[in-house]
Amino acid sequence: MGTQFRKALTLTVTNFSQKSSPINSPPFPSGGCSWYIKVYPKGSADDNYLSLFLSPDDPKSLGLNWKRRANFYFVLLNQSGKELHRTPEIGDQWFRDDSLSWGFPQTLPRKKLLDKIFLDNDRFNIEIYIKVIEVVEGYHMFPASFTNKLLRSSLEYPDKSEKETVDINGFKVLSSQVTSVKQIFEEHPDIAEDFKSKNQVVKTEYMSVLLRVIETMAKPPQSISETELSNVHSELTELTEVGFKVEWLKAKLEEVCVAFKKANADGCRIQQLEEHVKNLEQIVSNLKVELDKEKAKSTAKVLSLEDTLSDLKTELGKEKAKNATATDKFLLLKDTNSDLKVELEKEKAKSTSAAAKVLSLKEALSDLKVELDDQKIVNSATTANVFSWEDDDDDLFSHTNCLGIQQKTNAYKRIN
Repeated sequence: MGTQFRKALTLTVTNFSQKSSPINSPPFPSGGCSWYIKVYPKGSADDNYLSLFLSPDDPKSLGLNWKRRANFYFVLLNQSGKELHRTPEIGDQWFRDDSLSWGFPQTLPRKKLLDKIFLDNDRFNIEIYIKVIEVVEGYHMFPASFTNKLLRSSLEYPDKSEKETVDINGFKVLSSQVTSVKQIFEEHPDIAEDFKSKNQVVKTEYMSVLLRVIETMAKPPQSISETELSNVHSELTELTEVGFKVEWLKAKLEEVCVAFKKANADGCRIQQLEEHVKNLEQIVSNLKVELDKEKAKSTAKVLSLEDTLSDLKTELGKEKAKNATATDKFLLLKDTNSDLKVELEKEKAKSTSAAAKVLSLKEALSDLKVELDDQKIVNSATTANVFSWEDDDDDLFSHTNCLGIQQKTNAYKRIN
């Protein structure tokens, strides 16, 4: 079993924001066992989280009372290889029929991950680092089994059967694989000298892994993905650990990696730039939408302010009209007051003149009273002589007195 962690698989997740159903990775070998990663884009229990789990591949094919003990952890990276998140290590967990999966129900908040990969075209990589401690099946210790892959191969080739397998140097392979396996042993006869497993299922599955590695590296460099190269590296490490001599394949992998980088450097750069341009265009589009919304809000505010200003102008006009009317009234009252003052002065002047006339009349009346009193005295003094006067003399006297009174009365009338 392994004594240290090694990267067993790199899984690329694309269009993450649009995915909701669970994602299963391709099976991968580690510590003599076959595993797969189960990804829940919207969580296994909570939609707000990304969930990651590790499980043995096709546990029904492992028989009864099987057990696998392993330590592992996950690493999330963006397309540039920058680490986004690293889970804690899960240590010494037993995988069995009643505990098929171990992992992290709340690996990372979904929104946080979406924010981190927004400029990476909605994609990211998941790496798993695993160390298999112990494998138990049927209470016997033995190298890891890849029975599930063999069963999957049988499903892929339903017309093939156990009777149609061919033994090549102790490895039972499907008839479709015979030519490739023979060529491997002809060119590298010692490739499996140190492979000690006697379990035919295990031997067959490892040979399938070897063939898959060779098939991948035979592709044109520009058609190989970075994830495939990463998985080839992991599988070669696994083959080396169980005894296969694959140094020639490792050398070939280095050549393929160099060719891959050379063939894809410009293309990847252009693709990345195109993706960044698309993302920036999307950002600009979103900003334009926000700007239009803000413009609409601002326009509404401006219209509201214009309406308010119009109302204020109307109100101000009314107040000015009221003020003008009040001013006119004030001026009218002021003029009226002035006229009244003039009239009052005239009346005062008339009153003064009338007072003078009254005073003059009073004086004339007083004079008349004095004269009347004097006349009475005179009349009293002469009364004794009246009876001895002749009638003619009496008439003359009366006429003379009346004439004096008449003259004074005429003088009073002239005053008035």
